[in-house]
Amino acid sequence: MASGIQLPIYMDYQATTPLDPRVLDTMLPYFTTRFGNPHSSSHKFGWETADAIDRARGQVAALIGAGPKEVVFTSGATESNNLAIKGLARFYRKHRGHMVTVATEHKCVLESFAAMEREGMSVTYLPVRSDGLVDLDVLRAAITGETLLVSVMAVNNEIGVIQPLAEIGAICRERRVFFHTDAAQAVGKMPLDVEAMNIDLMSISGHKVYGPKGIGALYVRARSRLKFDPILSGGGQEGGLRSGTLSPALCAGLGAACAIAAGEMDGERERLRLQFDRFVDGVLAGVPGAVLNGDREQRIPGNISFSFPGVDGALLLAQLRALAVSSGAACASAVAGPSYVLRALGVEERLAQATIRFGIGRFTTDAEIDYAVDTVIQKVTQLRKAA
Repeated sequence: MASGIQLPIYMDYQATTPLDPRVLDTMLPYFTTRFGNPHSSSHKFGWETADAIDRARGQVAALIGAGPKEVVFTSGATESNNLAIKGLARFYRKHRGHMVTVATEHKCVLESFAAMEREGMSVTYLPVRSDGLVDLDVLRAAITGETLLVSVMAVNNEIGVIQPLAEIGAICRERRVFFHTDAAQAVGKMPLDVEAMNIDLMSISGHKVYGPKGIGALYVRARSRLKFDPILSGGGQEGGLRSGTLSPALCAGLGAACAIAAGEMDGERERLRLQFDRFVDGVLAGVPGAVLNGDREQRIPGNISFSFPGVDGALLLAQLRALAVSSGAACASAVAGPSYVLRALGVEERLAQATIRFGIGRFTTDAEIDYAVDTVIQKVTQLRKAA
């Protein structure tokens, strides 16, 4: 074993990212001395936490090219997706009763659309090509005069492919429908500009960008004048869109994570691309028949999904105890059977069940990459010989 490596090696950055120590430093005072309720407007304790939240709102907005007043804090991307889809549909469904999404979306998006179908909305689920990307002509043809919303995730959580957001946004703007994107896996990992991409709604997750769990945001374009039926009722915080007392510590943490990403994202992407190539080329050279899922170029480099013909995925996962990896999305880990994302790509069932997702990120070292490559080659070779 290479010196300096601590096992197991964390390679599940799509499930969650480690909290950056700089983010923790920002959060700590709001757990102790700065404990005020940010909605208490009559004294210093409330003022200082309200200021922290305003600062964080600006930091989140700056990362995506938005205005601070367009950022609504939530508990995470799941809540943001629910608010964007259900809240919008319930307000406008008497005027437009159709929505469009993609078969490979995150479970919380698909379940939100399914809920709206039960309430009478019509939903079109677009297929994807074998590379995981949406066919823009198919998308364009799916939009009708009744379409209210198109929802397409920015980066797929299982295979890492980047959908053509600017092109989708242009189609939506041309056809006068709202465009929502679940950007939980994209924010802080690739450049995003809600204006240039014509995005009306964007869901953000704190713990996918080296921030804390339990905090996220929904970008709501001000000029689109969107209206929602809130899914949480109460004191009318967050402009009436999301009631409940905000956590200054969590908001400050998300803000700090976004500010760090804004300053370091470009360099981090270059480093991760080199590590991605190092890992992928090493596995492809050492494991005959290994298949990289999703387009190799149109993707974020931190997400690496490999299928290994001739091995049982569960057995391989058990053999890779030195690597903290997964067989798919953490949110669907209790669901039996092959990944619905891989099946949507046309991956046959046995191969889909022999798939491992490797995630690399900010704290991954070259030595860990090399150790992981060697481990994968060794374990797949052993299982194939034993089969």
